[in-house]
Amino acid sequence: MRIREGGKLSTSEQLQLTAMLSLPAILAQVSSILMFYIDDAMVGSLGARASASIGIVATSMWLFWSIISCAATGFSVQVAHRVGANDIDGARSVFRQSLMASMALALVTGAVGALISNPLPHWLGGSHDICSDASTYFLIFTLGAPLAMIDMLASAMLRCAGNIKVPSVANIVMCILDVCFNFLLIFPTRTVDLFGHSMLLPGAGLGVAGAAIGTVTAEGVVALYLMWYAATRCPELRLVGSRGSFVPEKPVLSEAGSIAGPIFLQRVLMNVAQITITVIVAPLGAIAIAANALGITAESLCYMPGYGIGEAATTLVGQSFGAGRRRLTIRFAWMTTLLGVAVMTLMGAVMYMAAPLMMASLTPDEAVRQLGTECLRIEAWAEPGFAASIVAMSVFVGAGDTRRPAMLNLFSMWAVRVTLAALLAPHYGLHGVWLGMAIELTFRGIIFLVRMKRGRWLRKIKVRSK
Repeated sequence: MRIREGGKLSTSEQLQLTAMLSLPAILAQVSSILMFYIDDAMVGSLGARASASIGIVATSMWLFWSIISCAATGFSVQVAHRVGANDIDGARSVFRQSLMASMALALVTGAVGALISNPLPHWLGGSHDICSDASTYFLIFTLGAPLAMIDMLASAMLRCAGNIKVPSVANIVMCILDVCFNFLLIFPTRTVDLFGHSMLLPGAGLGVAGAAIGTVTAEGVVALYLMWYAATRCPELRLVGSRGSFVPEKPVLSEAGSIAGPIFLQRVLMNVAQITITVIVAPLGAIAIAANALGITAESLCYMPGYGIGEAATTLVGQSFGAGRRRLTIRFAWMTTLLGVAVMTLMGAVMYMAAPLMMASLTPDEAVRQLGTECLRIEAWAEPGFAASIVAMSVFVGAGDTRRPAMLNLFSMWAVRVTLAALLAPHYGLHGVWLGMAIELTFRGIIFLVRMKRGRWLRKIKVRSK
């Protein structure tokens, strides 16, 4: 409120506001990745083949989810700018128009995913014994695209309106629901010993498919709640009692495209790069595929706090930018970025020490554990640079500056990571792939910090006050 009203904020108040927005966002991101962590751990207990069936399509799922999240970003950043400028009617208008456009995109995305779900694992080089489960897992997730869109759009809108607490708590609830649904759907009915007593636990025994159904169901429950809250309870977004058209207008679509378009292209090409790396890893065998997929899941517990702080950065920078407060925008940019680097440096140290325990919690396969542990310890050194790139990118998004950062991301991913993975994998196996990843993330962090220091991302700000 004080940002958009032009009130002065001391350094301590800026730090307090940054922490207040970052903490729930961090908890939400950690809970989200815990959901996938739990999925992988439960499926991992079924063996390396089950883990590999998820791992082979994981990067393709990221591609489809990136398409959905870009739409949410394109509209929600507009909301942050309008809220910062105290244009509440304008913010509600953008929210209203985003609903129809986003759902149309989600339906198309889900349909395309369903059409390619059967041949996709074969295209990626998956062996015959994992392709069936992989296809089923991918199909279920892509059919849930509309629910994912509702979740991402409502969450992004609430965060950019300044309400990070509600979507953060909702994500934690989603994690709990996911555990419950997976517990019932993955495993068959069985008898377990609990405190010396035998208990019969019901289960559907659906395996890999049960993990997908459980996650999509949990996401659907939370998505519907968040959309209801945004449309009826959030003061800046409330649609109940307000009038306006749901049909997207050209200026709103155009601005959404200018913000989301470069991010969309970046994420598509970066996910294609991830898929390319999956293809590079696939010939190394099921152990390497499983270790790679589970290692990425384990590492995500370390970098999700960075994305949480990045969400706070987008909100703070977006509203300060919309309010025309240049100096405050710059201070929030550096404050959130340095906080992200500090937190993820600490998390990298924890990951290095706890790598064996993290992998042991995901799979009983000793070969997968050992290989995954070694890769995580390589990656731990790259966490500070990764943090800088994550939060700085969120800063640029909050300012509506996405084209040049997207190009930098693409250059770093394709010229450094993919190239190094292709060169090192034949000689060093999965270790070479992860070494290339660590080098690339450090390089990316450096070039993003340089760009933020130069300040060109601020050129479109309409200065009104400090």
